[in-house]
Amino acid sequence: MEPGLRRLVVVSNRLPAALKNEGGEWTVKPGAGGLVTALAPVLRDRGGIWIGWSGASDPTVDVDGLLGSFSAKAGYELRTVQLTEEEVRGYYFGFSNEVIWPLFHDLQTRCHFDPGYWRTYLDVNFKFAEQVARHTGKEDYVWVHDYHLMHQAFFLKSMGVKRNTGFFLHIPFPTPDIFMKLPWRWKIIQALIEFDMVGFQTTQDRDNFVRCVRHFIPECTTEGDGAVVTVRTGSREFRAGAFPISIDFNQFANLATREDIVQKTFKLREALKHRKIILGVDRLDYTKGIPERILAIRTLLKRFPELTGRVNFVQVAVPSREDVEEYKDLRDEIDLLVGRVNGEFSFPGWVPVHYHYRNLQREDLVAYYAAADIALVTPLRDGMNLVAKEYCACNASESGVLILSEFAGAAAQMQDYAYLVNPYDLEGVARAVNRAFHWDKVDRRRMMVGLRDHVRSHNIFWWVDSFLQASFSTNLGDFPPVDTVQFEKI
Repeated sequence: MEPGLRRLVVVSNRLPAALKNEGGEWTVKPGAGGLVTALAPVLRDRGGIWIGWSGASDPTVDVDGLLGSFSAKAGYELRTVQLTEEEVRGYYFGFSNEVIWPLFHDLQTRCHFDPGYWRTYLDVNFKFAEQVARHTGKEDYVWVHDYHLMHQAFFLKSMGVKRNTGFFLHIPFPTPDIFMKLPWRWKIIQALIEFDMVGFQTTQDRDNFVRCVRHFIPECTTEGDGAVVTVRTGSREFRAGAFPISIDFNQFANLATREDIVQKTFKLREALKHRKIILGVDRLDYTKGIPERILAIRTLLKRFPELTGRVNFVQVAVPSREDVEEYKDLRDEIDLLVGRVNGEFSFPGWVPVHYHYRNLQREDLVAYYAAADIALVTPLRDGMNLVAKEYCACNASESGVLILSEFAGAAAQMQDYAYLVNPYDLEGVARAVNRAFHWDKVDRRRMMVGLRDHVRSHNIFWWVDSFLQASFSTNLGDFPPVDTVQFEKI
């Protein structure tokens, strides 16, 4: 690597490309999810590095060879961290998803505090830190993402490796009374304060974190009253800030007006006989509030029978963690609820709930967004929720209505133009849908224009720039284009 060259290094649990075993043959599949959507356009053609796990735990697989062509096309290096099946069970399915995920989403009764999970979590974090140390230099900016890898700065320091480090938590950070239930709470705080910047989705999340730090370090002080504050804990100083993640607005907006997708949108509306379409789109997860949403639709039809036959609720659930028993139970619960509501209210020619449990191509998803009159985005708790922003970007007609959970991080940004609801209040959600159904065009347009303007100006590039500016006093323009980058020889 050329001395003094600046590179952006992203470290996350998964790479933006995953290996899948299909019929005994390993293939490379582009990654999915909010993090990949957010950062792939940022690293593309900037010659950065992405460090993560490939998704394969078979030691005989030629991971680097399979990912080589993807890396060349993507415009940045991929560096893999090899994990065994046992490590994946303990670190990912165990500590990350049976401890941190439910606890940080205020669902502590779902936690499984297994000490073995914690030990494996630390072992895997050390593996990641070794790769970071090996493939980065002192001039690089190491940006670590999410709850899977909270110990990166701590382990780099323990190895005597000096790096500029930032951390961004994509999920909520809980209040102190919930965080204190974590048996390894102090260890987590010790690890997080080793980063130079700790970023969160909202100021509420940031403040929760600072309050937890203050609980363990009473002499802790903070300075500043904006989105970013400086935290001092004796001899240690770092910054903590709120950086609400976003989307590539233009990408979604342009797709929504592409001729083939306009035709898909028209066919969707025609298939539903041009009734008002209420849309829910979620990864299948118990934090997303899908059962509560279906029950709210049932309440809508009971409380406002005049809407019978005039609306269709379309719920798209993207498969997730299909091997986990809890998620199988959730899928069964949703299937039963859909059958119950359709059995109670449908009549020849009309079924109220259309439920799709499958992955959608990006073009099909955009067509659903563009076709929907109302987006019902009602997670029980969410770090941000990019579905809300994607819906607004795709609403080229500017006639849609966004009904949004007040417990989604997006609510802090979108509250002036979205209809906020409590997802546990079934009657409140039903009243919101009824009101949105009857809103006139002027009100709908005013609200949607406000939402689209906000998402357009606070897009993914704004998010990255705001984090880098606060963390390193730099921005995307400070990273050279790929043709000036001289990669290290593998």
